[in-house]
Formats: sequence, C-alpha cells, structure tokens
Amino acid sequence: MNLKFKNIDSYNYNEAINLKVKESQEGFIETVSECLGEAKELSLWRPVGIYDNNEIIGFAMYGLWKNEDSLGRVWLDRFMIGENFQGNGYGKVSLKSIINKIAKEYKCSEIYLSIYENNTVAIDLYKKFGFEFNGELDRNGELVMKLEV
Repeated sequence: MNLKFKNIDSYNYNEAINLKVKESQEGFIETVSECLGEAKELSLWRPVGIYDNNEIIGFAMYGLWKNEDSLGRVWLDRFMIGENFQGNGYGKVSLKSIINKIAKEYKCSEIYLSIYENNTVAIDLYKKFGFEFNGELDRNGELVMKLEV
C-alpha cells in the first residue's frame, strides 16, 4: 500500500463523487457529493481523497469547528472506504494516516467524530484506535467519540 491524501479539486472531483459505500452502509454517511456541498458552504471543512498510488480508494473530511464560547474542536467529520476497496485493510491504515495528518496539521490533542450507534463495524474500528464515547450527542443526535492524540 502506498497511501496518500489529495485535496478534492476540479481534477479529481468526478472520481471522488463516484465513490460509494456498500448499500448496507448508506444510512451511516452522506454521499461524497453531499460532503463536498457542505465543504463549499463551510470553508472550515477540508475534503480529501484517499489514494493508493494513483487510485482513489476512499474519502475523508475534517476541520476545526469553532464555537463562540471556546477554541473549538477538531472533527474527523467523514471517513469512508469505497465499497470496492473494503475488506483489504485500507480502513485501518487510512484511519491511522488521517489521524496523524489531522494531529499534525492542527497541532491538537483531541480529535472528535460523531457516529450512529447502530454503525457497530465503524464503532469497533474507531475504538481500536482509542476513540471513546464522551457521553455527548451532536446536533443530529449522533453519539460523539473523542480521541486523545
């Protein structure tokens, strides 16, 4: 595996929006197209393609969400591996790489994400990397997990 991240731009937009998760996972994450729409509306989000050599195998979106009353939180807002690439170890390697990228980029000590409680496969993966539930719900009612980095 030779993983790298590339910002989504006009050159790789179409290959990014063609990434899909398995049908059984569709309710757990927005489409890449919806994510890119959000990133266009809110400049805090950084959407990236996850590549193995020159082939896009996944997508992630992260950013610093600031509240009026705090310094804000760094969120791994979206993370997915395309259905055709699942089951090949990309999830673990990519998650480790994106965590390292986010921690370095933001010089943060915590990374947050939110997840549906019935998304047990993803919860198990995140727990293996040290994410823990913090007892909060996000504004959509999803459970919040936090990683100390």
